[in-house]
Amino acid sequence: MKLSELLDIVKEKKYFEKIEDFSSFAEKFLEFMQNGFQADIVAQNEPDYHFFQYKTDGNYNVSRPVNSRLMLNEKKIGNARKDFNYSLKHLRDLKNEIGYRENLNQYVYTCQQTIGIALDALPSNESNAARKNAGDLFERFVRLIMLSAGIDVDTGIVKIPVKNGSDILCEMAYQHDLVVKDRDEIKAIGSVKTTSKDRLDKIFIDKHLYNRLTNSQTPHFAIFLNDVQRKGVAPKYGVNATFKSGHFKGYTIKLTPLDGVYYCDLRPNMKSDILLKKYIKPFDYFMFEDVWKF
Repeated sequence: MKLSELLDIVKEKKYFEKIEDFSSFAEKFLEFMQNGFQADIVAQNEPDYHFFQYKTDGNYNVSRPVNSRLMLNEKKIGNARKDFNYSLKHLRDLKNEIGYRENLNQYVYTCQQTIGIALDALPSNESNAARKNAGDLFERFVRLIMLSAGIDVDTGIVKIPVKNGSDILCEMAYQHDLVVKDRDEIKAIGSVKTTSKDRLDKIFIDKHLYNRLTNSQTPHFAIFLNDVQRKGVAPKYGVNATFKSGHFKGYTIKLTPLDGVYYCDLRPNMKSDILLKKYIKPFDYFMFEDVWKF
């Protein structure tokens, strides 16, 4: 399939209504990746990350950083898809199966990154719209994954009554990416973003305000794809971390801790720092364990 045909698909969210649509696009794009780029560039400072430079049909653009430890190729994606679909039907039975858990992280990462890399081919005047499209599709993908696993989840506006005693003074409306319910009762509220950059503050504040206004302890969680971006100039590209660890620690200690933070692609300090690793886990922890606690 030509790049122009792939772009016609990925620019329209209407082509991503089911999990199968995300899977199908990933397989098509991974096939294109075999001969569709003029260069595979290894990050200077973290060689696990690669950048892909398009040919003339992609305006010679360079892609976002891609973690080669997580990104599946066209030879592995078929079996990974089968294991992914199987695991969604047996999450609680497979929580001790490391292979299925690793596969879920890799598969979700790969499907989302094929969308992001494809959108990186667009000209610069369309880059803002492309970023928004990638973010919207990631939110939809996570919601579809949860629904497929049998979790009652929706997106939309939650109305909060502001009371004085028993009197309702007014209502406040909050838009949330994920609202997890059980028999119409809100059990948890989630945020889904491709990166925490410029969004971390709002997630903590949303939890603090929501629970103060409702006089509740409703769990709030966040799901991110990764927190890296490209730095440098060709051919010496590297990666920069966009995760604000100081902000995260400050809000956790002094405001309110989130009830779970999950990444497909964790940064090294999220695995080594005592406070960070207490709250931040790989995405498989959310699906195989924590969402059922909520």
